[in-house]
Amino acid sequence: MTDMDEMMKERHSLALARIYEIREEHFGNPAFEKYFVKVASFLIQMDETAAFIGAGGLKSAPIEELLQRNHALYEDILEENYEVSYANPTYAVKELGEEFGALLSFLYTEMRSLIGFVYEGKTFETVIRMELFLEIYAAFSYEWQENGMLPGYESIRQMIYWFVSDYADVATLQRTKELVTGEETFAADIVMKQDLSDVRYLFAYGEYISENELTMARFMASLPEETICTMADTYTEGYRMGFVMGNKDLSKKKVVDIRYRLGFERMIKRAIENYDKIGLKPVIYRNPYSILYNPSIFKTGFYGGEPNRQYDFDHKDDKALFFDKIYMNRRLEVSHTAFEEYKDAALGYAGPALVETFGEKDFEPVNKPESLRLSEEQNALWVEYRQKAGELQRNYILEEERSFTIIAFPIPEIGDVFEELFEETIRINTLDYKLYQGIQQKLIDVLDTADYCEIKGCGENRTDLRINLHKLTNPAKETIFENCVADVNIPVGEVFTSPVLKGTNGLLHVKKVYLNGLEFRNLAITFEDGMITDYTCDNFEKEEENRAFIKENVLFRHKTLPIGEFAIGTNTTAYVIANKLMVEDKLPILIAEKMGPHFAVGDTCYSHTEEIRVYNPDGKEIVAKDNEVSLLRNSRPEKAYFNCHTDITIPYDELGELNAVRTDGVKIPIIQKGRFVLSGTEELNRAFEA
Repeated sequence: MTDMDEMMKERHSLALARIYEIREEHFGNPAFEKYFVKVASFLIQMDETAAFIGAGGLKSAPIEELLQRNHALYEDILEENYEVSYANPTYAVKELGEEFGALLSFLYTEMRSLIGFVYEGKTFETVIRMELFLEIYAAFSYEWQENGMLPGYESIRQMIYWFVSDYADVATLQRTKELVTGEETFAADIVMKQDLSDVRYLFAYGEYISENELTMARFMASLPEETICTMADTYTEGYRMGFVMGNKDLSKKKVVDIRYRLGFERMIKRAIENYDKIGLKPVIYRNPYSILYNPSIFKTGFYGGEPNRQYDFDHKDDKALFFDKIYMNRRLEVSHTAFEEYKDAALGYAGPALVETFGEKDFEPVNKPESLRLSEEQNALWVEYRQKAGELQRNYILEEERSFTIIAFPIPEIGDVFEELFEETIRINTLDYKLYQGIQQKLIDVLDTADYCEIKGCGENRTDLRINLHKLTNPAKETIFENCVADVNIPVGEVFTSPVLKGTNGLLHVKKVYLNGLEFRNLAITFEDGMITDYTCDNFEKEEENRAFIKENVLFRHKTLPIGEFAIGTNTTAYVIANKLMVEDKLPILIAEKMGPHFAVGDTCYSHTEEIRVYNPDGKEIVAKDNEVSLLRNSRPEKAYFNCHTDITIPYDELGELNAVRTDGVKIPIIQKGRFVLSGTEELNRAFEA
């Protein structure tokens, strides 16, 4: 044991002894005493959990006990208990007052991040959070006992501020190490070394395990090896092909960033074996929960069930407690230091390989006035931070040398159609890409002759858009649209381009769409010269709430965004399956974007890789990779990118017409009333007929 380990062990013992004492103390304010006893009891529960893990309980305990212990850790934030939980800002404000309610709700939420750290045996992470809790408890206890009053709000906020500032370097160094080295093997060891036919392995993660994860793991265990291989091979081959199609050298890479939801370990194990054959080690890290690791409502890394999505939504802006320019610069400084330390490893980072899921029950977020919110100034700083942090990372993880892939599968939560839909999803993911490649080339041949495209909705869909296209100077060797087959974006089925912003105008409207896991009803976005000028939806009664919801979760707090992509999805098979099983509103954008024309707001598909020469299978070079905003990268790089890209699809049944319009005014119909009418694309309608 090193001196540092000894010191951490001593600090841990001292902190824990003090926390045990809190349960028996009374400093005179019953409301705040109740809160601190509750949080102290949770920390003691974490100590008891650590003892259980250390004694080998995860391997010896029956599944009933493992399930009981797992749910006990998350019981307080489950929907049925959340109304009287201090993790709920509304309840915390009611019990503790407007001044301290939201702040102490955050503190309890930060303490809850100990679950993952305890399961991974990270004593340092546990100690620093317990010490923060004790520091704040001491301030309340002392001030009330000595002066009969609560401490000053600013003094408590400063304790949190210096906690996040002081430990920013440690957290950033740790996260960078997790991302690029492959040295953190906690999750990979579970996948590769545990008996995946015994679902008790799920409880080794420390994530919330619901019936959904248990059913998923049992279902995966029941599948024949051939099916598992098909799933994993499609996923890993798509990743490899991303390097081939992007003209990037995979042999220079050392690690692959694997992201998945618990229950899919059998597929992930096969995938890790596949990646090993091409020289890649797995990087697998936990979805962040601590404020030091920038948690988000958008999941990344590995993650389990979601005990309460409203809980995540309530705390998405907790950084409002401390986020200012000084802290922003501090984070950027320590990020630079971390990447410098791991710069050699960063060059070997190949990119993320995502296994997405869909079928979760509907979630309608509630905007609570008690929740912390970023101010306008903080919003602007957050946008600036994301831009600078992204640019800094790209200096070490070279965008032009890395790739990615995404594949999606349903989860049991989707209902009785799960097994049939799972089988159909495998079929969708393995469609004959050669067939689609040929049909899509027919589309591209016509689109390359167009001046612009016009898209109009039908029925209740009010879409009326004109998309201005790049003009070719050498049609024999150049093309505007990419012929996208199943590599980085599985499944097959789209052609896409970067529109010209000037002259791109009109209204984009969809009746219902899921974006980044959130439902938007009657989403309407107006464009003028390719930039968003207005937006609304029907999620909330108040218009200002609707606009704030879109600004946070579609515009990602930017004042406006350009239209970065125009695409035509061709996967009618996926569309028909979704309709047949009545799961259209459950599909992820990965599949939904292939089921009609779609439009991305944010950066282009070629963001930061514009200089790489890319070719379609017919040998023509794709030249429409820029727009007027991304072209600023050479003169004003801080204005060229937005670090976001959100696809919005108009489903075939809401599409009235999509026409390619030439400079002489001749319209060439591509889709009419939701069906492909261009000569050579008739095969795409067979799925509808069947």
